[in-house]
Amino acid sequence: MTSPVNRAPAWSLAVIAMLSVQFGSAISIGLFEEIGVGGTAWLRMSLGALAFILIARPRYWRWSLRELRAPILLGLASALMVLSFLAAIDRMPLGTVVAIEFLGPLTVAAVTSRNARALMWPALALIGVVLMTEPWKASLDWLGIGLAAIAAVGWGLYIIITQHVGDRFSGVNGLAISLPVAAIVTAFVGVPQAWGNITLEVFVIAVLAALLLPIIPWSFEMFALRRMNKTAFGTLMAVEPAFALIIGALVLHQLPAAAQLVGIVCVVVAGIAAERIGHRDPHQVDLDLPPA
Repeated sequence: MTSPVNRAPAWSLAVIAMLSVQFGSAISIGLFEEIGVGGTAWLRMSLGALAFILIARPRYWRWSLRELRAPILLGLASALMVLSFLAAIDRMPLGTVVAIEFLGPLTVAAVTSRNARALMWPALALIGVVLMTEPWKASLDWLGIGLAAIAAVGWGLYIIITQHVGDRFSGVNGLAISLPVAAIVTAFVGVPQAWGNITLEVFVIAVLAALLLPIIPWSFEMFALRRMNKTAFGTLMAVEPAFALIIGALVLHQLPAAAQLVGIVCVVVAGIAAERIGHRDPHQVDLDLPPA
């Protein structure tokens, strides 16, 4: 019997994933003072890894090192993305960070479209990012911008590798491999920060944050990417900066200035216009990376 997730339109899975990511990010900010940015990332990745292991019950010995290469790379990219993103939202508004981070998937959408004109859309998004960050102000946080840019690279790699892993591993087996890798990587900075500070309240909030990110969105994104190409997925992600701006305003009371509103419109328009093709044959294997 086909599961509800497989019956749902691919775009709806992506939208649910985006909303889940932004609510999870907003909740995570409340953990920074207790266990630090690294501790928050490590606890979320560890809880996510445990959940996927219990769900998939993977038999790691069944796969060769060559087959495990892609999900291991996905784990490394995921750790890079999450650590840098959380560090950035600790310094800058959520909507601004997501606008910068979105340059990653937008660039993937433009480049993989094989249309030279599509490269103009990352340029428009960059204009939007400039309006969002307001570099003419003396209080510009260059470290926060740099961290968000690193997260953009991580997000772009995440999209490319996630589709590759989804093509080659059934269910959430790929995530049951990649998440433990991400948890181990984040442990190097997370365990020293979180050690001795994990109370029952912190743990409960961390469980909720882990459910919202990575458990729900990364599962849904993997299923969506089995039926969408990277261009379509990167384009659909255009609405995520707008979601981040709205949730940042409603939940975190981070109200944007007029220039930032114009900037977010530029980013969203750039993403929507990057490419209009959407459906991907679920039986089509992506050849951007060598077979596992």
